[in-house]
Amino acid sequence: MRVAVVGGGVMGCSVALAVAERGAEVVVLERAVPGAEASSAAAGILGAQVELHGPEDDGGADVDLFVRARRGWEEWSRALREASGIDVGYRVSGVLRLARDADERRLAEAEVAWQRAAGLRVELLEERAARSLEPELGPAVAAVHFPEDAQVDPPALLRALIAALARHRRITVHAGATVARLLVEKGRCVGAELDGGPLHADATVLAAGSWSSLVPGVPVGLPAVRPVRGQIVLLEERPPRLRSIVFGAGGYVVPRGDGRVVCGSTMEHAGFRREVTAGGVHSILSSALACAPSLGDAQLAGTWSNFRPQVDGPRPLVGACELPGLFLATGHHRNGILLSRITAQAVAEAIFAGPTSPALGAPLKG
Repeated sequence: MRVAVVGGGVMGCSVALAVAERGAEVVVLERAVPGAEASSAAAGILGAQVELHGPEDDGGADVDLFVRARRGWEEWSRALREASGIDVGYRVSGVLRLARDADERRLAEAEVAWQRAAGLRVELLEERAARSLEPELGPAVAAVHFPEDAQVDPPALLRALIAALARHRRITVHAGATVARLLVEKGRCVGAELDGGPLHADATVLAAGSWSSLVPGVPVGLPAVRPVRGQIVLLEERPPRLRSIVFGAGGYVVPRGDGRVVCGSTMEHAGFRREVTAGGVHSILSSALACAPSLGDAQLAGTWSNFRPQVDGPRPLVGACELPGLFLATGHHRNGILLSRITAQAVAEAIFAGPTSPALGAPLKG
């Protein structure tokens, strides 16, 4: 079987490895440089619990999905290190979400209650207990502690994925490959038309992130995928003081453990404009300093922005779709890194299941 994967970010690379592991020949088609878009620009938070919004989320399906996705990262990070020789920076750093006043404390108490009822590890820390864990915290009356949430370093992750693809004998990567359109014959997707001619495949996977809806030939009935710009600020503090990821009002800080601190992020519907703006940086730094005032002495080491793929619907687009031969792995918005491996496994299962593959929108399975 030959599989074409449109998109060379974390999602496309993960799908390529999962499909090749099952014996398929895989061609990855990337219009630019693999890993150059949103994947390597992300913060890398494996926030299975901090990213949940409440017990009403799809009857608990997201809770189970997110926790299973996080649980798989320890094994996945080891496998990538063995396949590539690169450490992806996986570590269970935990997350603290600050409650600054009585209203936020009540919301924190409700969050702890429903997550405990769902069987998850979570704790409401009083201010003194929170400061014993992280002495550099900003003003807060309490904090929710998610001890099992984790992180990876996205640039290292993409280097590991690309190295693993390069070493795999059944995977070919075509950088600078522009997909002119999806090839459709007799009502079935049979590959992609490139600048140099057609590339035929038994299965084609659309994993083009925020650009997915712009690929010519994508079925018109699919929910649209739109870019949401996120700006990031990188700080350097020596010696490193923070250990936990900290969420505050409007932002977060992610300490890498080596002095780097990733601060983010904006949520902007700005089309494909990639600018870093004064307002964006001001907002991010204000939130970061509210989370940890000591970061005011840190060095400003860099800024960047990129686009989260947000789908017009309640769930990412994963699995088979209405066009036979076309499979989807896109629209993960804030949780693309977290869900990358479990998505890749679900897409591989759908491809090899043939006519019995799950329908669009079916829950991911790991």
